[in-house]
Amino acid sequence: MAVQSTTNKRRTLWLRWSFFCMGLIILGLGISMTMQVKDFGIGPWDVFHYGLFLQLGLTVGTWSIIAGLVIVVVSAVLQRKWPQIGTILNMVFIGVFIDFFNWLLPEPDVLWMQLVVFISGIFVTALGIGIYVAPEIGAGPRDSLMLLITDKTGWKVSSVRNGIEIIIAVFGFLLGGPVGAGTVFIALFLGTFVGYTLPHAKSWLQFLIMKGEVYEDIYERPLRADHYD
Repeated sequence: MAVQSTTNKRRTLWLRWSFFCMGLIILGLGISMTMQVKDFGIGPWDVFHYGLFLQLGLTVGTWSIIAGLVIVVVSAVLQRKWPQIGTILNMVFIGVFIDFFNWLLPEPDVLWMQLVVFISGIFVTALGIGIYVAPEIGAGPRDSLMLLITDKTGWKVSSVRNGIEIIIAVFGFLLGGPVGAGTVFIALFLGTFVGYTLPHAKSWLQFLIMKGEVYEDIYERPLRADHYD
C-alpha cells in the first residue's frame, strides 16, 4: 500500500506540473495571437509591456519578465515570505513563450482574418489561464499582486483587478502601447471566459488523477487463488 501511495503521489505531481506547463505555453500563444492584430487593442498589461518595448527596446517578453520580477520582489517584501516556485516559473516562461510565438506567428493582412485571430487569441488566453491555474502550483506575479492588495484592503477582487488594469493600461497608452476596443473587451470579459475554462480544467485534471488511481488499483491488486481454478 505504501508503494501504491507513493506512485499515486508521483503521478499526481506529474499531472499537475504537466497541466501547469501546458497552460503557460497556451497562455503565451494566446497573448501573442492578440499581439499579431494589435490594432484592435491588446490586454492592459500587454499594452504596458509593448509600450516599454517601443520606448526602451528589448522585447515584449523581456519586459513581461522584468515587470513580473519587480512585482514578485515587492510582494515578497510586503508579505515577508518567499514566492512560490510556480510564480517564478510563470514570470519567466510567459515572457519566453510570448517572444517565441511573436517570432513564429505571421501577422494577418485581411480584416476578417484579423478579427478571427483576435477572438481566437482571447479564448486561447482564457484556456491557458484555466489550465495553468487548475493545479494550484502558483499564481502569476500579477495575480499575486491583486490577491495581496485584496487581502490588505478588504476590497473586492473584481474591483482591485479592474483598478490595476485601468492604471496599467493608462501607463501603457502614455508609452505608446496599442490601446483599442479590444483592450476594453479583454479587461471586461477575459475573467468571465476564465470562469468557464478554469472549472473545466480542474475537472479534467481531477479525472486524469482519479483514472490513474483506478488503473493502479486494478493492476496492482493481488490475484486471488481462485482466479486460477
